[in-house]
Amino acid sequence: MKENFDLALRALLKHEGGYVNHPSDPGGMTNLGVTKRVWEEWVGHEVDEKQMRALTPELVAPLYKKKYWDKVCGDELPTGLDLAVFDLAVNSGPGRAAKMLQKVLGVAQDGAIGPQTLAKALNIDSSKLVADYNAERLAFLMALPTWGTFGKGWGRRVAEVTEQATHMTA
Repeated sequence: MKENFDLALRALLKHEGGYVNHPSDPGGMTNLGVTKRVWEEWVGHEVDEKQMRALTPELVAPLYKKKYWDKVCGDELPTGLDLAVFDLAVNSGPGRAAKMLQKVLGVAQDGAIGPQTLAKALNIDSSKLVADYNAERLAFLMALPTWGTFGKGWGRRVAEVTEQATHMTA
């Protein structure tokens, strides 16, 4: 077992930035990558803009660990791939991140990373797997109707995640 969560979270938060409420973003009010809806589910009550603006990395870390990192078995994935899968899980959901990994690996796409997915991931060149996974992610993003609005930033993010994740595999 390894623990790359803190490193992956720092990389993620660099991309997520601070408070935003872009009218074209279906996530709506968001801070540190956490949408208002997700934060309300996490804390168990409604929150307002002031509370959303007050989020800190320390407050959101447990949410990211439980709802995203643990859901995609981050501690069990190869180093580097863990960052790539975690980053996609946060952006597009843990189920989609798992299915995309399973598609790239050629295993059953059930949306839950389990023993078969892990075994296959651990027996493939990690740098090639990171490249293939992020190429699949980029193709998915380019097909979204909001690519025209957010594509430049998304493309840069995927390139940076690919670079950092590939460096981690070395």
